Amino acid sequence: MKVQVKSQKSWIEGAFSKRECAKIVPSSKDSHRCFQHSHYHQSSGPLYRGSAGCQVCQNLIRCCCGRLIGDHHGIDYGYPVFQSEKEKHNVEWSVEKDTKISPTDAFGTINFQDSDHTYHAKYIRTSYDTKLDQLLQLMIKEWQMEFPRLVISVHGGIQNFKLPSKLVQLFSKGLVKAAETTGAWILTEGINTGISKHVGNALKFHASQYLRKICAIGISPWGIIENQKELIGKDVVCLYQTLGNPLSKLSTLNSMHSHFILVDDGTVGKYGSEMKLRRSLEKYLSLQKIHTRMGQGVPLVGLVVEGGPNEILTVWEYVRDTPAVPVVICEGTGRAADVLAFTYKHTADDTNWNTQLKEKILLKIQNSFSFGQKQSHHLLKILMECMEHRDSITIFDAESEEHQDMDLAILTALLKGTHMSAPDQLNLALAWNRLDIAKKHILVYGQHWKVGSLEQAMQDALIMDRVEFVKLLIEHGVNLHRFLTISRLEELYNTKQGPTNLLLHHLLCDVKQSTLPVDYKISLIDIGLVIEYLIGGAYQSSYTRKHFRILYNNIYRKHKNQDVVSRLAQNLSLHQVNQTGSRSGTAENTLHSQFIRTAQPYKYKEKSTNLHKSKKKVKDEFTVFDDQESVGFIYPYNDLLVWAVLMKRQKMAMFFWQHGKEAMVKAVVACKLYRAMAREAKQGNMEDDTAEELKKYSNEFGQLALDVLDNAFKQNEQMAMKLLTYELKNWSNSTCLKLAVSVGLRPFVSHTCTQMLLTDMWMGRLKMRKNSWFKVILSILLPPTILMLDFKSKAEMSHVPQSQEPHQFTWYHGDPNTTSGKDNLSLNNYDFEKEVEKQAEKPPYSNNNEQQSLLGTRKMYEFYNAPIVKFWFHTMAYLVFLMLFTYTILVKMKPTPTAQEWLVITYIFTTSIEKVREIFISEPSKFIQKVKVWIYEYWNFTDFIAIILFMTGFGLRWANPPLQTIGRLIYCLDIIFWYARLLDFFAVNQHAGPYLTMIGKMTANMFYIVIMMAIVLLSFGVARKAILSPNEQPSWTLARDIVFQPYWMIFGEVYAGEIDACELDKNCPPGSFLTPFLQAVYLFVQYIIMVNLLIAFFNNVYFDMKSMSNKLWKYNRYRYIMTYHEKPWLPPPFIILSHIGLVLNCLCNRRLPSELDQEEKEHVELKLYLSDEELKKLHDFEEQCVEQYLHEKKESFHFSDSEQIRVTNERIFKIYSALSVSMGQGKIWKQRKEVFKEKAKNSSSSIDYSR
Repeated sequence: MKVQVKSQKSWIEGAFSKRECAKIVPSSKDSHRCFQHSHYHQSSGPLYRGSAGCQVCQNLIRCCCGRLIGDHHGIDYGYPVFQSEKEKHNVEWSVEKDTKISPTDAFGTINFQDSDHTYHAKYIRTSYDTKLDQLLQLMIKEWQMEFPRLVISVHGGIQNFKLPSKLVQLFSKGLVKAAETTGAWILTEGINTGISKHVGNALKFHASQYLRKICAIGISPWGIIENQKELIGKDVVCLYQTLGNPLSKLSTLNSMHSHFILVDDGTVGKYGSEMKLRRSLEKYLSLQKIHTRMGQGVPLVGLVVEGGPNEILTVWEYVRDTPAVPVVICEGTGRAADVLAFTYKHTADDTNWNTQLKEKILLKIQNSFSFGQKQSHHLLKILMECMEHRDSITIFDAESEEHQDMDLAILTALLKGTHMSAPDQLNLALAWNRLDIAKKHILVYGQHWKVGSLEQAMQDALIMDRVEFVKLLIEHGVNLHRFLTISRLEELYNTKQGPTNLLLHHLLCDVKQSTLPVDYKISLIDIGLVIEYLIGGAYQSSYTRKHFRILYNNIYRKHKNQDVVSRLAQNLSLHQVNQTGSRSGTAENTLHSQFIRTAQPYKYKEKSTNLHKSKKKVKDEFTVFDDQESVGFIYPYNDLLVWAVLMKRQKMAMFFWQHGKEAMVKAVVACKLYRAMAREAKQGNMEDDTAEELKKYSNEFGQLALDVLDNAFKQNEQMAMKLLTYELKNWSNSTCLKLAVSVGLRPFVSHTCTQMLLTDMWMGRLKMRKNSWFKVILSILLPPTILMLDFKSKAEMSHVPQSQEPHQFTWYHGDPNTTSGKDNLSLNNYDFEKEVEKQAEKPPYSNNNEQQSLLGTRKMYEFYNAPIVKFWFHTMAYLVFLMLFTYTILVKMKPTPTAQEWLVITYIFTTSIEKVREIFISEPSKFIQKVKVWIYEYWNFTDFIAIILFMTGFGLRWANPPLQTIGRLIYCLDIIFWYARLLDFFAVNQHAGPYLTMIGKMTANMFYIVIMMAIVLLSFGVARKAILSPNEQPSWTLARDIVFQPYWMIFGEVYAGEIDACELDKNCPPGSFLTPFLQAVYLFVQYIIMVNLLIAFFNNVYFDMKSMSNKLWKYNRYRYIMTYHEKPWLPPPFIILSHIGLVLNCLCNRRLPSELDQEEKEHVELKLYLSDEELKKLHDFEEQCVEQYLHEKKESFHFSDSEQIRVTNERIFKIYSALSVSMGQGKIWKQRKEVFKEKAKNSSSSIDYSR
């Protein structure tokens, strides 16, 4: 059965051809009796019978090509008549002269029908002298085969033979494993007998799930294939029957092969033509490079199983080739393989071939092949020449106690026989993904490696996504600080090998807002823009900072000389961070120091009034870039983690997460990137599984961050809290907690450790447990009571992030040098554990004495700067404002504002100034981005609308009555926003806060239901209005009338008196009797179905949110705390005093507004500024937590039920295999014993008879 398929078959027909016999040369030279009565004519050559010949000649006599004479269609069947017996025997048939070439007529796909599966295989009929480049193009491009990283050419007997059960298991598993792990091509004869059948069985029983991933190529002679007619057709899909005729000498194809090359030389039933093409193809493949950096091409190895004398000749050709082809001999399989193994082992220590040894080998040859003396001696000579190249021969002995697996034997034979350099061997093992080979045979003690060899292997391992190789290379001394350079990182982002992420290209198009070509070269600046786009907010990537851009442009734009570019790029490594030269001798005056503080997020900068000079100094330093060649990445594991995440290489990302510092924040950042990518994939209408896969990866990293936090919290609560808020210099100077909130990691933010820290941040330095709200309100109303409150000590505040205050206060009496700047808050030279021990040794009353030593002014300052105090202070002021605003709009508006109205105006005006200040002190550097980040908050947006409305009304209220009335109406509408703003104050409450989230969730998700309700409403409203009012004139009131009454009907107002329009008015419009029916249907659909659907939807949202209300409130606490931390302690309208103070401070210190903004940013940012020593302790603590977590996870995995079951199954399988082999050997010994008894019995019988 054939199915014709459309494809580009014209190229195949033009490139590949078939051969057919064009001249009949009978294989038998004896004349048939029909010639005796024939008439002949003489010519210069043989004489031919003039007739077409008899049926006996056509059906019994064969041509030298193997066909019957009658099968030569289109050729004269005349039988040649020779002038003499000598001429008769000198005529020879040759492929080159006596065959004709024509385009191939057989190629396409074969379907092999099995009892369980249908296997598909590509095939083509082609001439033995086909051009190899065209054949390879067919295999790679047309057949879509992956380029091989290894070629295993299997040779053996053509006829069926049996193998020992143990050897079958080892051969099958080893061959399949070698092919699977290395991406090898397996070459065989492809027929369903002999060694090809054994290879097919190995693929069938040991590679079912990878069956068509393994390329098993059968190179068979076209003339020996049975059922050829089923294969003839151009680009067809044909069903092939593998059951052949037992009386036929032809062979069927093996169904387990994935591709077939059917070699045609015009003969039938003859082998040999395929070997020429097979050896040529092997040679051609060995010249193709796996990788441009490898010195050699695709490795080739021969595998001999059983076989006849031809296999010995094949081994002879392999080992004598240049370069020699490694050969693996499977001992114990019989015939040729055993002869080769026997010769190899018996000549291991003998350099001289003595007579006794030769006789042993000759006897082995004669027993294996039934050869005579002449043939045996000729084969012995060939074996002797093979043993001269014994380094290329490896013996696989399954019965040996020290035998290795078949796959290891094949691969180690390659390494031993090819004489490649160590880097090439490592690249080969890397291409094969065989870590065991690299460990045992390449990366061994005493091996000399050139400088940079392992680094190049590391680059290839990263590109190929070989995680275990990356780990192995790091263990063997590859320094990532020296390895990772700008050029190498860009190469990783632009690689086409290994797993690729098409989403990254789409993201680049979105970021650049243009369509990019497929081969667009991605730069690190592009990656920085993508990272900022995915993380969002005010995050600034280190790749997009100004100083990094200058550095990058100087390297890749201004230097046109490619040699200089290469030299500079290769030297951009971060391992020389502390070795960068300086013209002035100090780190502050070097380009590298500026790069570390900017391109890599900078350390905290001390405030200085000489900022103009420092900026000018930085600018001058960049003019000497040509003298600076070595700067780069401080945390290479972080940069590689981001690369792995953006390239969607989860295993590699997990590996880099486990190594290096800042494990918790790396997990949070990876979670954020994956989550944002999943959102983009879903919005971009990509495959559904892509978004789900990215979401799964995001959840994995989110769980890692939570697990590390939980483990750290169990070990040391204070250190765990520090991990949340210390300044992350490599992540946009942010904090782990801030990034977790931006990601939306609710479990992480709602963790006990995070909540304890947020509570401490909310309370500030106030030490309160019960009735905190009462104490705070009382202290606000009666300031002297502040001195009676308890405050926390410096040790108790060591883990709490605090901002840098512009004012200086002393903490204790007698310590005038202590200030509140960075030196005060970074806790330099402070050992928290020792302090805790000292506190524990003190009597209980010692803390009270310490609290008494706190200055009164400091107490006042700490009280009013606590977020909880600011919250109540602002809330109380806001309630007073609302009362005044309410009074103002309820009474008659006078031509000029009253005192109450002026207070309201002042409040709103100062609030607007505060909003402007909030925008300017936000983190983004660009003003437009500042506005976007600020207005993204819902309450900021509502405040903006409320202020704009009020200012509009305030302007109109000064006009004459028509406009003044409009102004008053705007006041009335504006107060709605200010009353709605009260809801935000309830968000702080643990019980009321979740309800606000529910309201927002319901409002956001009811859009589609409301649209459907609107459609139903409009359909009824338009029809009803048109029927009842047929004579309406064009007016905008029609739009109101359409929706007015139908809308109120949703809430139960059915307008009963207007249902029947003809009841009161006898002159009712025509068709008005339809309106009651329409109203009934409308109310049923709208009121019964749609409204209840909306209620059910709200109930679903409510129950979903109720179950996680506690987590929601805990998650939202961070925003509330940060909101009130950033606010000045004075509420509007008194907040203007704080603004005036900031302006005066700027003028007194002669600072520009932009510098004031920077100072304000530092003023409000909440983070821990740690010294280098403290940071090192914190990182060491985090690494210990990660190690302990991974150890516990590994142990729990080993003791899990699934792992125990897997290990048990493996042990049972090994025992079963051993028992099977033992039972098989027992049967063999039993059979031998019976044979021996039978022979002994026969011998005794013959003796008795002779007697």
